Amino acid sequence: QVQLVESGGGLVQAGGSLRLSCAASGRSFSTYTMGWFRQAPGKEREFVAGTRWSGGRTYYAAYADSVKGRFTMFRDNAKNTVYLQMNSLKPEDTAVYYCAADTTVRSGDPPRDPPKYDYWGQGTQVTVSS
Repeated sequence: QVQLVESGGGLVQAGGSLRLSCAASGRSFSTYTMGWFRQAPGKEREFVAGTRWSGGRTYYAAYADSVKGRFTMFRDNAKNTVYLQMNSLKPEDTAVYYCAADTTVRSGDPPRDPPKYDYWGQGTQVTVSS
């Protein structure tokens, strides 16, 4: 069983920054594929970013086109934590952001399909005002 707890959401003006954190339990955290997703009212949950372990200390990251160049996902395995640094925020980034863990060791891109992930956090609200 893996527990995920997000924090760091809030209200920010357009152009501002926020950093989300996701603390995870689990003895094999370093091998988990971790993902960030978001869901705006009336919309489906969508992939934002993901990191997949590719052996040793190497991780592969992938981003949605809508956030590429603005958001950065990174992890601190010593703290069992992943982060999502969000810069140049836009009103369309407003959503509940979820952290997710895929405990299956995979190759290729981090999955962008929510059902591929085994565990989910409770979500944290991000609101960007114009």
